[in-house]
Amino acid sequence: MATILVTGSAGFIGFHTARRLLARGDTVVGLDNLNAYYEPALKAARLAQLEAEPGFRLAKLDLTDRPGVAALFDEVRPDGVINLAAQAGVRYSLEQPATYVDSNVVGFLNILEGCRATQPAHLVFASTSSVFGANGKLPFSVRDGANHPLTLYAATKLANESMAHSYAHLFGVPCTGLRFFTVYGPWGRPDMALFKFTKAILAGEPIDVYGEGRMQRDFTYIDDIVDGIIAALDRPAAVDPAWAPEAPDPSTSGVAPWRILNLGNASRVELMTYIRLLEAKLGRVAQINLLPMQPGDVRFTEADVSDTRAALGYAPRTPVDEGVSRFVDWYLDYYGA
Repeated sequence: MATILVTGSAGFIGFHTARRLLARGDTVVGLDNLNAYYEPALKAARLAQLEAEPGFRLAKLDLTDRPGVAALFDEVRPDGVINLAAQAGVRYSLEQPATYVDSNVVGFLNILEGCRATQPAHLVFASTSSVFGANGKLPFSVRDGANHPLTLYAATKLANESMAHSYAHLFGVPCTGLRFFTVYGPWGRPDMALFKFTKAILAGEPIDVYGEGRMQRDFTYIDDIVDGIIAALDRPAAVDPAWAPEAPDPSTSGVAPWRILNLGNASRVELMTYIRLLEAKLGRVAQINLLPMQPGDVRFTEADVSDTRAALGYAPRTPVDEGVSRFVDWYLDYYGA
């Protein structure tokens, strides 16, 4: 039994992670500013489930509130920290860049400072497959470079990885960054494709499909992501004794307890296949509006999870057809459609 600070606890991944930790007997202190980036009612409904558990409490706080974050760390002195709070969404970063720097860079610095002061056993933080950017080598491996992000969102997450390495080196806090690949499932974000497609198809409205539907994504079900998060939390990063400075592995470190790992389903699914699975589950045909690629989009993603498997015993278990079916069941139950 441990006390875990989970930031972004009212968000999609944070909610599922907090619920899993509570189920195994941990105490969870959630941190969330409950912003209105998407419908507040959905966040409130997630939060209501967590607050029904005796081991949970919420600190309503913005990560950019430096004194507030410092005070929370000093009060809680967590055994572990899982940072899932961030300004999400790739396309929104084209419109509100300062918001991303505030939440994802300044906010993350405050988390690192809290860890510096209280020395938790491990900091696990969310990164993203978007950091691979212009890299066209598939599957994406953490051992390959990720130096050409295509959006500010991805750049802020790449900055988080570097910031964490410096703090792990200087102050000895073990840090693990997890690059998530296209997470979906029940209680998901309304701005993501599966949610938007389901809502539109049920309303008889057309769906916008970018990249003419030929984009391929490594769609990863939420339960598999949470499996990886929890496994990482329980296995703190360590200095890599095999790390060679003359041929540095970008995913580990010889001078800091730090590592980067992929969390994905390790397979590519074409967007049109994803839509066909959704149509079959809903029993309706989508009206499809094919559009070109958007700025910042990449045509393919696929995770190489071999290092994650070796480090954590990670093995994604949920095929996409099953995951889509579970999402639709939740959506119909929640919205009564």
